[in-house]
Amino acid sequence: MFARKRQLRLETERLTLRLPRHADFRPWTALRDTSRDFLTPWEPTWAADHLTRKSFTGRVYWAQRALTQGSAVPLFIFHRPDETLLGAITLDNIRRGPAQSATLGYWIGQPHARQGYMREAIEAVVHYAFRGLDLSRVEAACLPENAASRGVLEKAGFKYEGVAQSYLQINGRWRNHVLYAHLRHDRRGRTDVG
Repeated sequence: MFARKRQLRLETERLTLRLPRHADFRPWTALRDTSRDFLTPWEPTWAADHLTRKSFTGRVYWAQRALTQGSAVPLFIFHRPDETLLGAITLDNIRRGPAQSATLGYWIGQPHARQGYMREAIEAVVHYAFRGLDLSRVEAACLPENAASRGVLEKAGFKYEGVAQSYLQINGRWRNHVLYAHLRHDRRGRTDVG
């Protein structure tokens, strides 16, 4: 007997968010490759095999396993009218018990940046985190100089919480990150700190 694969599909006014599939390899590779210079300053160093089919296949299997195990929700972002791949968003490190929290990560291809797509995707995933997964807190981090990422988080309701020293290796170096969080029942006032 075969276990039925879990399917997850979130839809917004302009977007469809769903797990990656093997058929997404070519659009994903093309978008990542054409956006390389745009993404490199903000991401961990790509492995030598980053754009290979083998690496992508591993990504597809990991996404399905992570969703099934409840440890992550890795989704590709598509433009609904024409099914163009725009980027990806992942709710990762899902912690249960007293924490009921997760970490949000995302990227968008350069041709699709600054058109409001990522804000729409973040809002959909946060809504799903709170309503579908019953989480209490969604965290996100970005480089202090990444004004676009900070702006999209703030517009999506995230609040600045502080700085984490040497938080992640980005482009080959340990880098400080600014931390943001969105709480299910947020009673904090808006802040301009940071």
